[in-house]
Amino acid sequence: MTPFTLYPAIDLKDGRCVRLLRGEMQAATTFNDDPADQARRFGKAGFEWLHVVDLNGAFEGRSANAAAVRAILAAASRPVQLGGGVRSLDAVGGWLKAGVSRVILGTAAVRDPELVRQAARSFPGQVAVGIDAREGRVATDGWAETSDVEAVELARRMEDAGVAALIVTDIARDGAMAGVNVDAVGAVADAVSIPVIASGGVSSAADIRALRARPGRPIEGAIIGRALYEGALSPAEALAAAA
Repeated sequence: MTPFTLYPAIDLKDGRCVRLLRGEMQAATTFNDDPADQARRFGKAGFEWLHVVDLNGAFEGRSANAAAVRAILAAASRPVQLGGGVRSLDAVGGWLKAGVSRVILGTAAVRDPELVRQAARSFPGQVAVGIDAREGRVATDGWAETSDVEAVELARRMEDAGVAALIVTDIARDGAMAGVNVDAVGAVADAVSIPVIASGGVSSAADIRALRARPGRPIEGAIIGRALYEGALSPAEALAAAA
């Protein structure tokens, strides 16, 4: 069976590790005041990657939790993929130089697709695109705005851009412990040859198994957040389901 990678999420708001409900900043729950400590915990639990998002940065369009990200990079013994507020080639290069393994572009993929192409050419294998969908349409600016672009269409636009992965999030399920939208993620995976990572609603080992077992093009992995923080899914259970 194709390898399946789990990405535990560290979402940063005001320097703390939080989880949002369906992307609403006012619905933030703080789970750890020390993001570096959280990074160490996930590494010790056996996860191979960390997924870090600068939530303030996503809204502001620039890095806003840089100190917390650098603390995570210093503490982590695992590769880190980072998204949120990265909107320029200099920002991409700066974070890769700082030790980030993969930078995620989201809003830029809709507003400035040429930037995505430039970044992917300049940094092969180190640029991913986040496709965050609300009722099938791509949201931007920290999910505050919804575009007219459909998730599958944006994925197809990225087909020849050279990006390393697409991270597909169902906003309605993100942080809601409602189960993953296998069909929506699968539709994107089947439309392109780029590796696809599922995000939003992964709340049980059954969700992981469902993503792995679906017919069609394999899904590369999944991001897990609230289920780990609230103990609904243990790291050992998650990793066993993915193995």
